[in-house]
Amino acid sequence: MGVLMQVICTGIICWICMNMGVMFSWPSSTYRLFESANTTLHRPMTEAELALFGSLSSVGALLGTPVIGMLLDKLGRKYCAIIGSLTGVISWAMIAASNRVEVLLTAIFVSGLSGSVFLVVPVYIGEFCQESIRGAMTSGFMMFYGIGMLVSYIIGGFLEYYSMVYICLTLSVLGTVLIAILKESPVYLMSRGLEEEAKKSIAYFRRVKCDDKEVLEEINNIRRALNPDMDSPDITPEEEKLKQPIEGSKKLSLWQFFKKSRSTRRAMMVCLILVTASIFQGLIVVQVYAEPLFEEAIPSMSSTLCSVLLAVASVLAGLGAAYLSESAGRRPLMIYSSFASGISCMVLGSQIHMRWGPGWVTAIFMYLFAVVFSVGSGIIPFVVIAEVFLPEVKSFISMLVVEWAWLCNSIILFIFNPLLKAIGLGPVFYLFATVCFFTTVFCWFCLPETKGMPVDAIQTLFNNKRRRIPVTY
Repeated sequence: MGVLMQVICTGIICWICMNMGVMFSWPSSTYRLFESANTTLHRPMTEAELALFGSLSSVGALLGTPVIGMLLDKLGRKYCAIIGSLTGVISWAMIAASNRVEVLLTAIFVSGLSGSVFLVVPVYIGEFCQESIRGAMTSGFMMFYGIGMLVSYIIGGFLEYYSMVYICLTLSVLGTVLIAILKESPVYLMSRGLEEEAKKSIAYFRRVKCDDKEVLEEINNIRRALNPDMDSPDITPEEEKLKQPIEGSKKLSLWQFFKKSRSTRRAMMVCLILVTASIFQGLIVVQVYAEPLFEEAIPSMSSTLCSVLLAVASVLAGLGAAYLSESAGRRPLMIYSSFASGISCMVLGSQIHMRWGPGWVTAIFMYLFAVVFSVGSGIIPFVVIAEVFLPEVKSFISMLVVEWAWLCNSIILFIFNPLLKAIGLGPVFYLFATVCFFTTVFCWFCLPETKGMPVDAIQTLFNNKRRRIPVTY
């Protein structure tokens, strides 16, 4: 029952990601409508406004993530998740209330503030799930994002404009209500000195009594993670923690901890590179501009149907990733996924560039790219972020990495259309392939396996001075 409860709670939290997937992929089904003379807005969008329409959500996420990052350790994971969900409610309410272009663009920006859930959700899930299912559950947020894309493509392609808006508003309100039912993260409660509340939280998520042995063991694990002994200048915080955790040791400031902990610095650098490479592999562009891209790449097929099939492929791949992240491990998934994505992009680029095959070849490799990316590169970087940092710095560094991810997102979405017009769609996929192959090489040499390991043991994998990072299976 405990595992089932954690799965249900994960689904409730990931509901926000589904709502975000709906909004972030909304430009795909409305792009042509908003630029046409028959637009539902008070006037057609200009070319500059259409560029903002696709990228303003990422700009909102860029600004909202540091705010939520600062609030994460003050308000807690649950209330930050509620704030993220409420921004979706506000944005859809604005779209329902007005047909002005300026209001719609403002609503897109406000909806982007919910992008901070990419920081909150993995941290929240990683703190209440037991280690045996942590990777699978953490990867669930990307699967729900894919479900949101699917919902957006279906209702955007087959329903009337305002029907879609009201359905999306209802989904956002429902998600906010469901999150309010959940308990706060036990790690956050322990960090605030609320041990009894933390026991109740663990008992709630594990479906056991507060005095159960499993609860007491988890409380001790959290206490050890929160109270490392760092008095020795010659030993890193992680090494000393594994030797002898001592309560009451002097707590270092965030900057002191970061300077002292070589493994934290290396883990942060690995996460930054992983996230950057993952985004510039390019699937985010395919998702946001799916219908216009399919119109150009496969003019003989329905762009709405192609977009729906793309979302279905991403969701099914997300389900596979949830299983494979625990069975195969994070490192192999990232390596093989990046390599397969590179091959797919090379074939796609050459097919679009030279038209050496029929249109269905383009469709097959577009879907193959979505599947192999979603299995590894689309999920593993965020799983790694959620599990490699100690509680003392987890919220802050996770915020920095997710903030960087949104900056990369906004850059690639903003430059894509000008790049497309400058060099064409085929060469753009050649660039994506180059990033994919770079990611493969980087992960082979620099990414350790973290499957099923506690955070203090994971940190020691980043602590080798003279050799490349050791790999464990």
